[in-house]
Amino acid sequence: MDMRQIAVIGFAVLTIFGVDRATAHPLGNFSISHYSAIGIGKDAVELRYIIDMAEIPTFQEIQENRITVDAEDVNVQAYLTRKAEILRDGLSLQVGGKPLRLHLDSREIIFPPGAGGLPTMKIGMLFKAKLDKDSINGEQALEYHDGNFPGRAGWKEIIAVADAGLKLINSSVAGTDRSRQLSDYPTDLLNSPPQQLDARINFAVGTISPAVVPVRSPISVAKTTLQTLESSNEILPPEQTYRANTNLGSASSSDDSSIQLAANRQSTPRNSFTEMMATKQLSLNIILLALVVAVGLGAFHALEPGHGKTLVAAYLVGSRGTFKHALLLGLIVTASHTAGVYLLGAVTLYASQYIVPEQLYPWLGLVSGVMIFTLGVILLVQRYLRRDALSGHVHHGYSHHALGHPHHHAHHHGHGHRHDHHEGQVSLRELMTLGISGGIVPCPAALVVLLSAVSMQRIGFGLLLIVAFSVGLAAALIAIGVLMVYARQFMARFHGEGRIVTRWLPLTSSAFIALFGVGLTCQALVSGGFIRL
Repeated sequence: MDMRQIAVIGFAVLTIFGVDRATAHPLGNFSISHYSAIGIGKDAVELRYIIDMAEIPTFQEIQENRITVDAEDVNVQAYLTRKAEILRDGLSLQVGGKPLRLHLDSREIIFPPGAGGLPTMKIGMLFKAKLDKDSINGEQALEYHDGNFPGRAGWKEIIAVADAGLKLINSSVAGTDRSRQLSDYPTDLLNSPPQQLDARINFAVGTISPAVVPVRSPISVAKTTLQTLESSNEILPPEQTYRANTNLGSASSSDDSSIQLAANRQSTPRNSFTEMMATKQLSLNIILLALVVAVGLGAFHALEPGHGKTLVAAYLVGSRGTFKHALLLGLIVTASHTAGVYLLGAVTLYASQYIVPEQLYPWLGLVSGVMIFTLGVILLVQRYLRRDALSGHVHHGYSHHALGHPHHHAHHHGHGHRHDHHEGQVSLRELMTLGISGGIVPCPAALVVLLSAVSMQRIGFGLLLIVAFSVGLAAALIAIGVLMVYARQFMARFHGEGRIVTRWLPLTSSAFIALFGVGLTCQALVSGGFIRL
């Protein structure tokens, strides 16, 4: 066995079974996180402001501004200057009702590696605003608002601290952070991260009361945090993190005005599908093996929550579906799922200035849920009204055809007779509605692969991976559908065409489809912020 064969086998094992520390963003590939540390002094207010962009918004910034991930590049530093001014204009700071002008003291940018070979980006800025002497006489109210990136998902945190000789009378935000300046997100809060974009702090000159915890300037807080991070053996800076820092000649020392951003230290399992795009060398054997692995990952992906497998099972159990119906329904779900990936990719590439890509997910989920609920209700009503037709009645001998599937009535002399009867044809419209609604929400991992292919100029390889992934997804859904078809036939053969098979099974499956639609609708309403629990 030569080294190439060993490398191929190792690639397959690591891709399918490998779970390692990942640099993928823990808050999702679409997230933009905010961090504001407000430090109140006797003569100035300092604002330490950090923006942490995940893979997809970073990709958009790089494409729109035509920059590289080399932070020392002149174009990147020019971009950093422009971006700092834009972000400053989105911030509002007032003391005593008077707006303060924020002056940029220093700035920094790093590009930690992300999922699928895509970089992430973290921008840090230190702003200062001078205070008039009148501003610190007596009790004063400081109001702060962060208006940048409205509607984007992410961690949004504000803290407020004060110098010695000042006391915080009350504050709407905490004095210590929970994310270590967006470098170590608490795992127990990732599903419900803080959404702080406003702060109101009342402060005054005087001795700090025992009830108030002493606080420090944001720079000293930053130094302590970085020392804690660097002293930990578990969290080390990624080797490929690029850094650029520019001091702008403030009165502070260079140590006090430096930002010293830290890359994300969060440990998360790798997504094997996206990591295949990061393969440095592509030989024919590696490409073929990657396609086989992508098929397997697509099949496993179909078994995760969503992806229409529940709908496929419920519908085919409750109807007289055949192998052809299972095949068609699985293909429709997969086709709509893949089309959603390409559509969202096109929006990300060409229309991100008009449409925020991640905001489409709740709407797609809402449309999917409403469609599934409507279809479930229609099926429930139809099957309920058709229940009397399942009782025995006299026919002349003939054969029925429903969507090309004949069956014959067996007649006997006398009044009694036995026959098989369709409780309803399997409608192509129902298959299309169920398939599209079940697969309309695209897979974020497939989108990362698509964008990574564009970024790394491996478009052909990326498209092949997505197609192979979709083939695996389709195979799993079709297998589930066929299993459900034969499961119903087995029940009918074992128990006969009794009330369970002919009446209650269709009613139960259609009711389940409707309830599934209600669940998807509620989930979309909550994730989109339309309702709050």
